[in-house]
Amino acid sequence: MSDDEFAGPDLVVAGAGGGLIAALRAAQLGQSVLVIEANEHFRRGNNTAMSTAMIPGAGSRFQADAGVQDSPEAFVADIMAKTKDTADPVLAGALAEVSARLVEWMADDLSLPLSLVTDFQYPGHSFHRCHTVPGRIGTALLDLILERVEAEPLIDIYAPARLVDVLTEDGAVAGVVVDTPAGSEEIPARAVLLATNGFGNNLELVSQHLPEIAGAQYYGSEESRGDALRIGAGLGADSAYLDAYQGHAALAMPSATLAGWATVMHGGFLVNRAGERFGNETVGYSEYAVESLQHADGQAWIVLDERIHEACGSFQDFRNTVESGGLKWAEDVDGLAAATGIDADGLRQTLEQTRRIAAGDAEDSFGRTAWEAPLAGRIGAIAVQPALFHTQGGLRVDQHARVLRADGAPIPGLYASGGAANGISGHGADGYLAGNGLLPALGLALLAAEHAGAPAA
Repeated sequence: MSDDEFAGPDLVVAGAGGGLIAALRAAQLGQSVLVIEANEHFRRGNNTAMSTAMIPGAGSRFQADAGVQDSPEAFVADIMAKTKDTADPVLAGALAEVSARLVEWMADDLSLPLSLVTDFQYPGHSFHRCHTVPGRIGTALLDLILERVEAEPLIDIYAPARLVDVLTEDGAVAGVVVDTPAGSEEIPARAVLLATNGFGNNLELVSQHLPEIAGAQYYGSEESRGDALRIGAGLGADSAYLDAYQGHAALAMPSATLAGWATVMHGGFLVNRAGERFGNETVGYSEYAVESLQHADGQAWIVLDERIHEACGSFQDFRNTVESGGLKWAEDVDGLAAATGIDADGLRQTLEQTRRIAAGDAEDSFGRTAWEAPLAGRIGAIAVQPALFHTQGGLRVDQHARVLRADGAPIPGLYASGGAANGISGHGADGYLAGNGLLPALGLALLAAEHAGAPAA
């Protein structure tokens, strides 16, 4: 297609979550952008909005200001250690390398109020490297990004509209097919970024690729149906790590709000109906979802005290859980057992055990060593269920977010990010590090926009 014939946007972004970072960076580079979003309520209904807004940035100036001596190399080492050397090393390296530039660009060019989280450390990260916005909640992050998008004349958002296919000419992207309430239409485009999430809301695919977590509640975008996999397969794209996912063991019920794992890292622990712990909670909230399914029959409680309650108040998700009535308080074990249905004798024994362990007077049989302090005074409990948050495998991409064919060759003009792309969590759930969802969503979007907007060689 010649330039004279072309009448479409330079870049089509399918998905108005993390993909908006690509839209903003492309517009900054002078590119016209059309964002296509299937959910008209995307401000609250996509995985970016449902995240805790934690963005890793290894070697950022925020870390330097806090005296944290981190580096991309250290971040890659953490990724490979957590995934037992199964993560894609090329992608891990590219995302670690761009991570600090990403958070600094978001702070400087987008004027987002980012800061480094230093009050606790997520499992698997050897340094404080997660950056976030006030409230530490994805809705706040997405709202701020959308303000910048709406002020950018080179970006248009088309919603509700679903990208159902990508058109090619001579093997390269030439346009897209979009379904709208008014019908189907074809739109020419020079490049396409698939930022359509993964397949967490497709029970058939989850049962096929993630059978161990298929019985958990899904907590994510309803649009995570595997559209990118379907579209990519039709173009000969390769896929990878389809067995990878982020679980979460701390979805508070019945409100379906996120209690958060800071409750654990500040010294809380999980018990089942018998009042017994069933593992080392600090291995990570992702893999602990399966532990809860297997050893707590999908119903557990986070036990905490007022110190932990105060420490978690900086998280809007936690405040929402408390305000919804999800945190039950009692003056003693019998009162908490009556309020929750936990076995009183089992809970009493567990409290006595954990107090000795946290005080350094005993070793934990599950191997947990991180305890800020023994629980003291009034105790509380939050009922939680395990959940599947989002899948971590998808279309295979390179360091520029280009979608690759099975032979390793890129499909010209086609990119993928976030859950639509293979991530950096290795296989299963235990390779997930905090931020492994948002970094591929935002970082790959940035890399895709920069590659798509670069002058032709």
